[in-house]
Amino acid sequence: MKDDKGHYYYPDPSNKQVRVYVRNGSDSIEFRLWHQDRPEVWEQHEWISIDVIRNAAQMYRDMGRESNPMALYDEAVAQVLLKNG
Repeated sequence: MKDDKGHYYYPDPSNKQVRVYVRNGSDSIEFRLWHQDRPEVWEQHEWISIDVIRNAAQMYRDMGRESNPMALYDEAVAQVLLKNG
């Protein structure tokens, strides 16, 4: 899907209030979170590269945390969106 902010997908298809936007960065795919009820999420957080997300996911695993950033930021979905533009 696409709007004035760019290409996006719903990380939880049952919740249309949260979107993850994707774009091609200089070196890799980049992601940015948007939340309908919390505009500060978009305003205060910049684009994040997939490499940063992968590093965060590894840190979470190393700390024994159950949450996984890769569940929110889906590289395969982003690639399809950007390819089909």
